[in-house]
Parts: sequence; C-alpha cells; structure tokens
Amino acid sequence: MAKIKITQVKSIIDRSERQKRTMQALGLTKLNQSVEVEATGAIIGMVRKVNHLVAIENL
Repeated sequence: MAKIKITQVKSIIDRSERQKRTMQALGLTKLNQSVEVEATGAIIGMVRKVNHLVAIENL
C-alpha cells in the first residue's frame, strides 16, 4: 500500500468533539505535527472528515 504524510495545519480549538477525536485517532495532537501512515480506506475516510485541518502528501 501507499504511504501518506499527514500534517496538522490548523488548530482544533472550537471544532466539534468528533473532529477532535478523529485528529487524535490519526495521531495528531499538536499544530504542525506530521505522521506517516498507510493509505487504507479507514485512514482516507478520516482524512476526508478533517481535510480542512490537515495537509496531505503522497510518499
């Protein structure tokens, strides 16, 4: 599978609890933090829910 790099670019302050939990599930807790994950269906679905808060790069 392909890997993607997800970087948090916006704060989760004043976001819904669901979006905060999604960011935490992706492993993002701080601004400008990045994680590298496999691009599975579940991960892609989570990224789509918070795409306005993150930047995505293909590796």
